[in-house]
Amino acid sequence: MKAVVLAAGKGERLKPLTDDRPKVILKVANRPIIEYVMENLYPFVDEFIIVVRYEKEKIIETLGDEFGGKPVTYVEQRPGEGTAKAVESAREHVGDEEFIVANGDIYFEVEAIKELVSAFRREKADAALVLKHFEDLSHFGKVEVKEGRVVGILEKPGKVPGYANLGIYLFRPDVFEFIGETPLSERGEYEITDTINLMIKAGKKVAYAVYSDYWNDIGRPWNLLELNEYLLKTKLRHEIRGTVEEGATIIPPVEIGEGTVVRSGAYIIGPVKIGRNSRVGPNCFIRPYTSIGDNCHIGNAVEVKNSIIMDNSNAPHLNYVGDSIIGENVNLGAGTITANLRHDRTNIKVEIKGKLEDSGRHKLGAIIGHGVKTGINVSIYPGRKIGSHSLIGPGVVVDRNVPPGTMVLLRQEKVEKRVR
Repeated sequence: MKAVVLAAGKGERLKPLTDDRPKVILKVANRPIIEYVMENLYPFVDEFIIVVRYEKEKIIETLGDEFGGKPVTYVEQRPGEGTAKAVESAREHVGDEEFIVANGDIYFEVEAIKELVSAFRREKADAALVLKHFEDLSHFGKVEVKEGRVVGILEKPGKVPGYANLGIYLFRPDVFEFIGETPLSERGEYEITDTINLMIKAGKKVAYAVYSDYWNDIGRPWNLLELNEYLLKTKLRHEIRGTVEEGATIIPPVEIGEGTVVRSGAYIIGPVKIGRNSRVGPNCFIRPYTSIGDNCHIGNAVEVKNSIIMDNSNAPHLNYVGDSIIGENVNLGAGTITANLRHDRTNIKVEIKGKLEDSGRHKLGAIIGHGVKTGINVSIYPGRKIGSHSLIGPGVVVDRNVPPGTMVLLRQEKVEKRVR
């Protein structure tokens, strides 16, 4: 069986982290999101077909031509938007056998695939999908089921309980006939859920598996922090491959990669994951649910809490990074501080595609894109975004979002008087 992984999207809602790369290769707990998807598909398939488009070269560079010894093939999404078009793009590669489809920007456990395959086989179905019960379907389409079958997929019904589609499917090859008949949706996309509705109307048997374990649709920046916390809490092993100097304190579980040096006075409370060839300390405080990538520097008098710091980034001295996401190749000047709590203690709102969205989080710091440099004594308000490759000058208070490739400088008037 083959797996088709959908990875063509831009990830607009995850900007600025996707300013120059697809969201599926953003790292959480120091691994690209798409690798978690492929890892949990791995026991059931013998080949991966990755549907790509936006910045496809970076996905190919990240994954290469094999995953765990199984071949990886890349196909570009055909013209047109939507998941049905994405699946159709793999038609020539899946052949005449059944195949699994999964969105490349979600997280699920291997049990989801076990239950999917089991339901498909048990019901001798033409298609199957994975469902999860939610008390509030405001952000999901509702899947109606009856006597072991899916009988319809509806638009978002509002704040009601029910089953939601998780973006994991198993199809027979005749699905492509129905994809060819799928109309353009109101959103201007060809939706695989509309394809499934056409199959149901034609009398095809669509089975389902109910999944109750952890799942995350990684569509907003704070979803990365949620997933990071889950992975560190449930998957981390206490393993120190680097060097820990005398006088450093490590409270398990903490994973430290090869070549990393933790200097005296560093105090690390797990779960924390630190990559390879990084420098930590002296005299810093790294608190739980923090992941730090490869080739990073966390220096003197720095505190990091519940954050993601991606590869090749530095918080070298006198920094506070709380509940924040720091992209790759970022350098925080001395005294750069991320605020993560409002004075009125209400939830942090973040601008997503021009509209403010409630993150649902009481604490949320900065979302900093790749290649950003900040000067000394920069203060960043909660939930603010700094676009990739921007420069923030000394003393600036970042109280609004900064577009990519922008220089922000503080102008101040100076008065000079002779005192003698």
